[in-house]
Amino acid sequence: MDGMDDLDGGPEGGAPWKRMSKEELENQYSPSRWVVRLGAEEALRTYSQIGNEATKRAQATGRNLLDVPYGDGEGEKLDIYFPEAVSEALPFLVFFHGGYWQSGSKDSSAFMVGPLTAQGVAVVIVAYDVAPKGTLDQMVAQVTQSIVFVQKQYPGNQGIYLCGHSAGAHLAAMMLLANWTKHGVTPNLKGFFLVSGIYDLEPVMHTSENASLLTTLEDAQRNSPQWHLKTAPTQPVDPACRILVTVGQHDSPEFHRQSRELYQTLRRGGWKASFEELHDVDHFEILWNLTQKDYVLTQIILKTIFQES
Repeated sequence: MDGMDDLDGGPEGGAPWKRMSKEELENQYSPSRWVVRLGAEEALRTYSQIGNEATKRAQATGRNLLDVPYGDGEGEKLDIYFPEAVSEALPFLVFFHGGYWQSGSKDSSAFMVGPLTAQGVAVVIVAYDVAPKGTLDQMVAQVTQSIVFVQKQYPGNQGIYLCGHSAGAHLAAMMLLANWTKHGVTPNLKGFFLVSGIYDLEPVMHTSENASLLTTLEDAQRNSPQWHLKTAPTQPVDPACRILVTVGQHDSPEFHRQSRELYQTLRRGGWKASFEELHDVDHFEILWNLTQKDYVLTQIILKTIFQES
């Protein structure tokens, strides 16, 4: 999937997914079917286990604020993990978990807390109301509110960096389109790390993952950063803001296409975007390896943050 030709089809007519059978589309959008080292169920189990253990370790340090409300809703909570030297002027990485907008939890998602706090980065793990309780529009609004909250609580921050995995990468990417003026604060956004995400939701409508998430094409388009960026290009608020679009070598071809197309659309729109296919990792390893300080993505995140701060 290294060739970049025929990737300009975008969400319109030429999109390769439109030529796929229902079974093939289902396969393409089922990440656990593409793992290479473990069986699908074992990969999911290992992912949960590593996330749970990393979160317990992060909470055990005591350098944290847990279940902080960022809004009025019961599900609108976040956890903040601090480095040893706490100051007003910290960089913050804000993480949104995956789970196809229907599962996942902040309470098992603190993968990157150890390596990043050790280097002086505060990490925020955000909860949002997954379906069926939450709609996609509500999730986007909650993620927006969580970022506004972090900026207002820590106005002296040295940069807010958004990171999302899978469905969380979609929610993070939607923040490229946010209208901050109506929230009365412009967050000090310095970077985005979009990990194995979905940015055009139309194909998901035709899979079992859709459940009751998207009922109309308008729902899918309204919540598709790729569609918005392509049809009405948005100018970067801060032209220096860096966006890394990354995908695992063993992600499915459709996940590769989604990431490459977003990257290309961002570049054409004047965003400071880069693309990385991470060698020999699948959809789950790409995130759970963030527990390791020497992992390539951990190092990319740290280098991006500290050359910006």
